[in-house]
Amino acid sequence: MLNEFSRTELLFGKEAMEKLGNARVAVFGIGGVGGYAVEALVRSGIGAIDLIDNDRVCITNINRQIIATKKTVGQYKVDAAAERIAEINPDAAVRTFRTFYMPETAEQFDFSEYDYIVDAIDTVTGKIALVENAYAKGTPIISSMAAGNKLDPTAFEVADIYKTSVCPLSKVMRYELKKRNIPALKVVYSKEKPLVPINDAEISRECPKRNQVPGSNAFVPSVVGLIIAGEVIKDITGIEQNR
Repeated sequence: MLNEFSRTELLFGKEAMEKLGNARVAVFGIGGVGGYAVEALVRSGIGAIDLIDNDRVCITNINRQIIATKKTVGQYKVDAAAERIAEINPDAAVRTFRTFYMPETAEQFDFSEYDYIVDAIDTVTGKIALVENAYAKGTPIISSMAAGNKLDPTAFEVADIYKTSVCPLSKVMRYELKKRNIPALKVVYSKEKPLVPINDAEISRECPKRNQVPGSNAFVPSVVGLIIAGEVIKDITGIEQNR
């Protein structure tokens, strides 16, 4: 009997689809990267997904975030994502957390119940805390390094954090994780040198949480999110390319 995942099953097989259907994935950060990761995970048959983000959809998100439309402006991002998931696969079990993930809010989450964690948040402190908690529970995690201020979607690659270079955020993460004796972390990063965004006083006033508002576009964060989702799917199923 045909269903929404029949075409995926032609490539993965029934056993792999059952693994995806039984998996629970947590996506921290439902923005340009995280939103597209959620989209691909749900369309791939992930059966349960947790959405974590305390932000609302802003008009400036429309250029790059799949959940952002004129209709969803003002909604919490997790709520907009949950509504979209329900339209794609109403059988998916979705939990939403209007939470800004930091060490102080980590106790809300049981990291042992996840089959995979996606780190698509912006703050270094939050990213480190996520990796620490995932490592402590033995839960696989993949982290997005900086996607802002970049123009080349073909430059992104999957690597261990200790094999990265050029990327400033990766450098900080390498240093901090090494201090914490965390031996490995799968990341998606780019060696492309980031552009310096044009200073726009109006945007800066509307986004007071940031020292400098990064520029972004429709085709870089989306690619990072899709790469991340692909890695999660391959790791959960054990499916390799060109098997």
